[in-house]
Amino acid sequence: MAETNYQYPPMDERHIIGQRPTRLDGPQKATGKAKYSSDYFDKDKLIFGVLMGSPVTHGRIRALDTSAAKATPGVTAVYEIAKVGDEIQWAGAEIVAVAAEREEIARDAVRKVKIDWEIMDHLVNEADFKAAGKRAKAAGEQVTGDPDKAFTDSGVVVSEGHYAIPVITHCCLESHGQTIQWDGNSMNYWPSTQNVSGIAGDIGNLLKFDPTKITVDQQYIGGGFGSKFSADRWGMVCANLSKMSGGKPVKMFLDRNIELMIAGNRPSGFANIKMAARQDGSIVAWQSQSWATGGIGGGGMPPIPYVFTEIPNKRMNHSAIATNTGPSRAWRAPNHPQAAYLTYSAMEDLAAKLKMDPVEFFKKNLQFTGRPDTYAYQLDKASELMDWKKKWHPRGESGSGPVVKGLGLALSTWGGAGHSSKCQTTIFPNGSVEVALGSQDLGTGTRTIIVQVAAETLGLPMERIALKIGSNKLPVSGGSGGSTTVGGVSASTRKSTMNALGKLFEAVAPTLNVSPDQLVAVDQRIQVKGNPSKSLTWTQACSKLGATSISEMGEHDQRKPDGLTTGTVGGAQMAEVAVDLDTGIVKMVKYVAVQDVGLVINPRLAESQVNGAAIMGICAALMEERVMDSQTGRMLNPDMEFYKLAGIGDIGEIVAHMDVRPENDKRGVIGLGEPCVVGVVASIANAVANAIGVRVPQVPLTPRRVLAALERRNA
Repeated sequence: MAETNYQYPPMDERHIIGQRPTRLDGPQKATGKAKYSSDYFDKDKLIFGVLMGSPVTHGRIRALDTSAAKATPGVTAVYEIAKVGDEIQWAGAEIVAVAAEREEIARDAVRKVKIDWEIMDHLVNEADFKAAGKRAKAAGEQVTGDPDKAFTDSGVVVSEGHYAIPVITHCCLESHGQTIQWDGNSMNYWPSTQNVSGIAGDIGNLLKFDPTKITVDQQYIGGGFGSKFSADRWGMVCANLSKMSGGKPVKMFLDRNIELMIAGNRPSGFANIKMAARQDGSIVAWQSQSWATGGIGGGGMPPIPYVFTEIPNKRMNHSAIATNTGPSRAWRAPNHPQAAYLTYSAMEDLAAKLKMDPVEFFKKNLQFTGRPDTYAYQLDKASELMDWKKKWHPRGESGSGPVVKGLGLALSTWGGAGHSSKCQTTIFPNGSVEVALGSQDLGTGTRTIIVQVAAETLGLPMERIALKIGSNKLPVSGGSGGSTTVGGVSASTRKSTMNALGKLFEAVAPTLNVSPDQLVAVDQRIQVKGNPSKSLTWTQACSKLGATSISEMGEHDQRKPDGLTTGTVGGAQMAEVAVDLDTGIVKMVKYVAVQDVGLVINPRLAESQVNGAAIMGICAALMEERVMDSQTGRMLNPDMEFYKLAGIGDIGEIVAHMDVRPENDKRGVIGLGEPCVVGVVASIANAVANAIGVRVPQVPLTPRRVLAALERRNA
């Protein structure tokens, strides 16, 4: 038998892929019928867990007394996470957990825990590199070419600047946590996770418990953004509280203040950057000293210069600074938004010194990107959508105010090839179809994508496909990270549905008196190729199965490229802002994103991903920031009142343009979640510099920082 060709049909032969159906789970979410793990409630059985975080930033426990908590009526279990003698490295770190019949009882019991501390020195702010001292660990110098000579060559223009982007914290609307019932030799686990198929193995390893006896169920998740892969210490603690409470289910989700302190953050990025270019705008040299933190483990090196990696003469030094703050976690394109902001701030400053239009400056140097043709097209398309040529003005020449406007731009890149995934498709004799795989839908529309692919393959409307996801008892599918989900699940779904359809063709072929390879499925019929009159309805065709169903697997192995999913994408982002020179308030006017992601299965969902990324980036550019107090070592804004996020009035117009040219369409499905968030902060920061005529050296671009920059300009 010839090997099955799993490739997607050409554009002109597709019926459902490429269409814009709304999310299948939209009505459930809008009406409240969608139940998240944090919605779990059984009034007759449920026990509530509450976590006590460290009130001390850095210290050693000299004594720990939980007796009063244990004696509190209604308390079913007290679990000591930290022990006497333990050194605690950040405020909010897990110390004790209490389970009780009611949540308020557990909270009262936590307040009764007594700890004697040995207070130790701490560092929580990393902006001053010299103050970090021994806490700064150098990664080693990287040198390419001869930067010293390039900077001193005659005729070059040199620009220098300091740029800073702070730590921001994960702020998932559904905080980290779970409900767990440990009942004898089995465990029921309702987590908030990005890894339905894999999290049982993770918590099983922590508990030395057979993961095959753990049942994971998660149908909906209230945000993850890279932070919810592992079971975490609080998952292990919750399981033990259930065991200690006689096997009753324990529900424990982090309080918002602890969530913002310990449940993950995006590391900061600070850099002193020096660049040189010839008078025509050709970049010849880059030099940077950068540092960052994401907590006690330091901070990863932002990949700078970003996208323009092939600048010939470079010197880079990076240091990771260990601070007494909660640890970092993957945060929607790890290290990329920081790198884009640092790189493009420096590049736009150099363009301004050369008195060049940044679009022309960037295009002049696209040979250093590895994808010059792609970026040239995207910059031109973004310029058209932004009306850049009409609106752009040299830096600071935006009029006398009091409100001035400016434009800024950035580029992005990402991988996005699909993860490994298995899928099972079952066709029943009555014509019903079930597709099952152990994936999760993070709110990105994964359910809808899977059903679109299945419906396209089987020639059926989407409403005839029943889908099962969200359980580790289903075929294993990878965790949702690295923008790999859409490629993985679409490929495995395509293969399993085609395999099942092939079996149906074999059952139907004798009735139509042709070989199976002469059949196609289209418009709810199985018909002979080129002869629609010779066909059976879908229901008639399935009845030929008799009493036996067809059940076929399909697998995508990320180690074996098959063309259904590939990687490496790019995008161009542009922002237009209005700045009030009297108040320093920055308002978004318009944001444009042009993005290639291979074959777009659902343009509506793709555009929604870009819109969400823009909103997230606007938060980081204008208001989002972790504020630490150097004296106490505590986070000053671990709440939803002072940890600022954007509201609908802060967003402005968003234009999302998917780069769906034929050459991209042929590349197969590529993930989109992360690349479209990369350039937002950079483009907005550049737009503000263009508007007010001076660089605001640190984001977020708060009124105080904008006014300080204006004062320096005027001085």
